[in-house]
Amino acid sequence: MTDITADARIRVAIPPNHPALRTMGRIDDADPMRPIWVYPYTQAAFRFTGTSLTATVINYWNYGDTQLGVIIDGVTTKVRIPSGFTGINDMPNDSTIVRNNLAAPAATASAPRTPIGKGWTTTLADPTDATPAAQMPVTPVTITLAEHLPDIEHEVVVYKRQDGQHYLQILGFGLDAGARVMPPLEAAPTRRIEVYGDSVSCGERNEASLYAGKPDPEADLSAYSDSWKSYCAITARHLGAALHDVSQGGASLIDGIGWFSGPDYIGQESIWDRIEYNPTLGTTTPWDFARYTPQVVIVAVGQNDAHPYDFMASDYDGEQAAHWRARYVDFLRTIHAQYPQATIICLTTVLQHDPAWDRAIGDAVRTFNDALSDQAAHGPLAYHFLFSRNGSATPGHPRVVEHEEMARELTAFIESLEPGVWEN
Repeated sequence: MTDITADARIRVAIPPNHPALRTMGRIDDADPMRPIWVYPYTQAAFRFTGTSLTATVINYWNYGDTQLGVIIDGVTTKVRIPSGFTGINDMPNDSTIVRNNLAAPAATASAPRTPIGKGWTTTLADPTDATPAAQMPVTPVTITLAEHLPDIEHEVVVYKRQDGQHYLQILGFGLDAGARVMPPLEAAPTRRIEVYGDSVSCGERNEASLYAGKPDPEADLSAYSDSWKSYCAITARHLGAALHDVSQGGASLIDGIGWFSGPDYIGQESIWDRIEYNPTLGTTTPWDFARYTPQVVIVAVGQNDAHPYDFMASDYDGEQAAHWRARYVDFLRTIHAQYPQATIICLTTVLQHDPAWDRAIGDAVRTFNDALSDQAAHGPLAYHFLFSRNGSATPGHPRVVEHEEMARELTAFIESLEPGVWEN
């Protein structure tokens, strides 16, 4: 049901499955009236009339200072979503193990407690639980996205700024009494990109502009993470493409190493084919690949695999390094089997790392391409792309200016492959 509720006395309630809302991203919409946003850059776009906009959500929270991105009439803002954030440095991700044992702070009017799970860590309800939905301990909250706007027609994009540090269940949007909602004016893009990445592809900490080319400061910068300003999102918009940003801060390629969800670290091999994937927030959910078929796939992992031991730099010909390269080739084969017509671009970023990882990715790409029996007819399916300052520009997370630099170079590279790349 997508009816709009309105009269002269109450606000207009827009359900999340209203046909005027254009969504993008991997969304768990098994219940279309309560869809769950998991990945960064997941979004809803629409037009509306009136002077204000609200969103009613449930914030399933693991760590970090959660913020929701809002772009109204071209002006970008962010709105804090109440959570259990206390200012503790939640990064890198393995520190959440310590955090989860902390007592939850008292609720306040501005930060009501989310009562699911241990302490402040919230988890999704178990679908097999016989407890009636009305009795499940959830705490919806309505947040103001905009107010005091001129009473005219507006265009808006509401988007998830951050990664799986939290899931966001969308219960609906609210407008002024008598206001209208309409679909976006622009047609939906037919070009489609998917990226499997880590914190850089999420845009983590990228708004700390004074720290361009510098290490990350000793402070929690989760609120300074903006997926909209990530290199992959900028690239997608430059190319007029939709983007599924399947990225997680701290993610490696393979499980057991990296930074995310330690000490039993989780890599992209346990993320790439899921919607929900964060074990702290509940069970995982498989993704239906029939829902989105990209023409371009970007594989942007390899930097976090150097933790806790940089085996690629220390012993390139050793067993562990050879095993990683073989797993990378396997990952490319799995992606190719899922998207046989897609062009695959493999990269790391300008974040400092040992060049042995780029050598390893280059070797893996060659192994993958050489094994394709029909490569002579169509050329390589996978490319190894290096930025001009690859692995050397900054010891800390890239900031927006560095993301823009990467986006310009990646856009130019993809454009050099056109038009065939979009014809598949």
